[in-house]
Amino acid sequence: MMSCQYLALLLTLGGAIAYADAAEAQTSTPQAAARSADEATRGDPAKRADAFYKRGVQLYREKKYAEAEAALLSAWELSPTFDVAQNLGHTEYQLKKHREAAKYLSFALRHWPLLKATSALKDRVKSRLAESRALVGAVTVSVPVVGAEVLVDGEAVGRSPLEGEVFVEPGEHRVEARLAGYAPASGTVRVAKGGTAEVTLAMAPVKSEAGTTGAAPVANAAEGKKSAPGADAGARTAEQPAEAPATPVPPPTKRSWVPAIALGAGSVVALGVGIGTTLASNAASDDAHDQSAAIINGGGQCVKPPASWVGACEQVRSDASRADTLGNVARVAYIASGALAIAAATYVFWPKPKAADAVTVLPVMRAGGAGVVVLGAW
Repeated sequence: MMSCQYLALLLTLGGAIAYADAAEAQTSTPQAAARSADEATRGDPAKRADAFYKRGVQLYREKKYAEAEAALLSAWELSPTFDVAQNLGHTEYQLKKHREAAKYLSFALRHWPLLKATSALKDRVKSRLAESRALVGAVTVSVPVVGAEVLVDGEAVGRSPLEGEVFVEPGEHRVEARLAGYAPASGTVRVAKGGTAEVTLAMAPVKSEAGTTGAAPVANAAEGKKSAPGADAGARTAEQPAEAPATPVPPPTKRSWVPAIALGAGSVVALGVGIGTTLASNAASDDAHDQSAAIINGGGQCVKPPASWVGACEQVRSDASRADTLGNVARVAYIASGALAIAAATYVFWPKPKAADAVTVLPVMRAGGAGVVVLGAW
C-alpha cells in the first residue's frame, strides 16, 4: 500500500508524466539540478527515493528521457512502488525500450490503488502497455519449488513463484532455476513478437554423499548378523517396558459459552466498523473524483494550479488521502472480524479437553492485521 505522501505526489505530478506529450517543456537551472542531485545523495532511503523520484519527473517533463530514466531507476532501487513503476514505464516507452516499458507498466497495474481519482492515469498505462506488449514477447515460468532463483539468458528476474510474466525480445531464450539443495533445471523457449511461451522447470533434490554412503554399513551389518535360535525372542521380551498402572480418567469439564459469545460479538462489531469505513472511503473517493472532474471541465489543472484553483486541488488531495486512510481501516476491520469469527467457531467445535489439558483461545489484534492464539497441550 502506497503512502499518502506518494498519493499526493501522484495526483499533482503523475498527470504530467501520463500526458507530457501535450505539456509545455519547462527548464530548470543547473544550480537547481545540482541541489536536487545533492539532496538525493543524503538522508535516509525514503528521502533519497523521493528526491530521485521528483527529479525523474522533472526531467521527463523537460523531455530529457535518458536522464529521467537514470533518476527513476535510482528511485526504483530504493522504493519499488507502483507510482515509480508507472513513471519509469512511461520513460522507457519514450526511449523505445518496450521490453522494459512492459515490465514496469505491468508492475504498476498489478499494484494500482483502488482510487477513482487515478483512473485516467491508469487508462494511459494500459494503452502504452498494450503498445509495448505487441512489440515484445513474454515467458511464463513455473517452478514447483518455492524460493528458487529464476534466470532468463543469465539475468536474474526473481524467485519462484514469479509475480507475473517475464518480458523478452522476440527469439530464443534460455530459462534456468537454481536453489541450494536442488539440481539446477533449465530449458529453452522460442517466443514470437506479441506472443507468450510457457516453461516448467522441475527441480530434483540432491542427495548428500554422507546420507547415501553412511547408511549402507548399518544396513549391511544388520543383514549380516546371525543370532542363535531363540535369542531374538528372548531379547525382545527383555526389552519390553513394564506396563504403567492405569490412572483414573476424570470426568470432562463443562465448556463455558462466555468466550464464544464475546468473540462472536467482537466479530459483529468489527464487521460493522468495516462496512461503515468502506462506505465512508467510497464517498471520499467519489468526492475526489467529482472535484477532479470539475477542475478539468473548468479548464483548470493541479500540476501547477493558478491561484483560483489552489483550494480545489487541495480538496482533491485531502479527499483522496481520506479515502485511502478509511480504506486501510476497513481492511483491518474485515480481517479482525474474520479472525474473531474463526476463533469463536474453533472454540465451539473444538473437542472438549481433558481436565488436565487446559486450552485457551485468545484474539490478537495489531495495526497491520489480526489473528488468534490457541494455548494448550495435546
